Amino acid sequence: MADPIRVLLVDDHQVVRRGLRTFLEVQDDIDVVGEGSDGDQGVARAQELSPDVILLDVKMPGTDGIEALRRLRELDSPARVLIVTSFTEQRTVVPALRAGAAGYVYKDVDPDALAGAIRSVHAGHVLLQPEVAGALLTEGEPGGG
Repeated sequence: MADPIRVLLVDDHQVVRRGLRTFLEVQDDIDVVGEGSDGDQGVARAQELSPDVILLDVKMPGTDGIEALRRLRELDSPARVLIVTSFTEQRTVVPALRAGAAGYVYKDVDPDALAGAIRSVHAGHVLLQPEVAGALLTEGEPGGG
């Protein structure tokens, strides 16, 4: 069996981190290697732990997820970043993708779909949850978001 995917969780809500950890720990091919509660901790933990995939929230106190993602890219971190957030607007999605996110899903994603998203971005794919893609296509249109 291949080495498990090493995942770092970065979210300012402890209950979210704990829920993600609880679900991901039962996946045979995913290993949660650490956590951070803001962008600064996320960058520091990524340098320390060298995860394969970082699950990163966008809006956090202090250094937000977009700035943390930019810093990770400046440091040439090889980790693939999957944004996991409740923010759906283009003004959040587009900067995250431009900063180098490999994927973007909402926090209400089905847990099995989240595990699949982690595997997908780890394999080198870019992943947008269908609802995210739909929001990008319809925002600003009559009747859109």
